[in-house]
Amino acid sequence: MRKVKLYLEDLSCPDCAKKIEKILNKTEGVNKADVHFTTGKANVEYDPESINIEGLKDAVSTTGYQVIKVR
Repeated sequence: MRKVKLYLEDLSCPDCAKKIEKILNKTEGVNKADVHFTTGKANVEYDPESINIEGLKDAVSTTGYQVIKVR
């Protein structure tokens, strides 16, 4: 497992953060995702053999938000 921080574009509400978190947690290869509305960051633990960073970005984009930085 690997851990990564995804920096998200401006989140407009806590419900949006929950929506992103729910999508990430349902994404194959993601072990755990926590999205924090106040910081605009998603902490994601994932299996790099099942999903890559682009796959994580794609999952976030289905919610209408974009990942602006990965660390």
